[in-house]
Amino acid sequence: MKITDIKPNPNNPRFIRSEKFKKLVKSIKEFPEMLSVRPIVIDENNMVLGGNMRLKACIEAGYDDVPVMYSTGWTQKQKDEFIIKDNVGFGEWDLDIIANEWEIEPLKRWGLDLLVDFGSEESNEEEKQDEKEGNLCEVCGKKTV
Repeated sequence: MKITDIKPNPNNPRFIRSEKFKKLVKSIKEFPEMLSVRPIVIDENNMVLGGNMRLKACIEAGYDDVPVMYSTGWTQKQKDEFIIKDNVGFGEWDLDIIANEWEIEPLKRWGLDLLVDFGSEESNEEEKQDEKEGNLCEVCGKKTV
């Protein structure tokens, strides 16, 4: 669909910060095939229900058209529910698998923000010091303030 025919959702409760937006634009430019399997979801009025940030990034990347998926016949309540559920991250990263099975630099380039810089002696020393001082959350292992 022509990108100019798609209406960004003015009530979209999500936003993207400058640095992450730049990463998203770069990601789309480097791997545009991803858009065909994760199209922008629109309603019968061409209003975005899912993919507002991708739409914005595609505009920034200079795209003239993008893949879309229509969701028609939904009530406003269903549309609202979809908008929230589409953006909720239910899962968590398994940091052991990330550290042992994946190369960290590509993950960073692909937009994965890591709380721990695996393999960095400095971060490992800081983590050991935080453990010793009791500055890590016992539940999630993240640094406490």
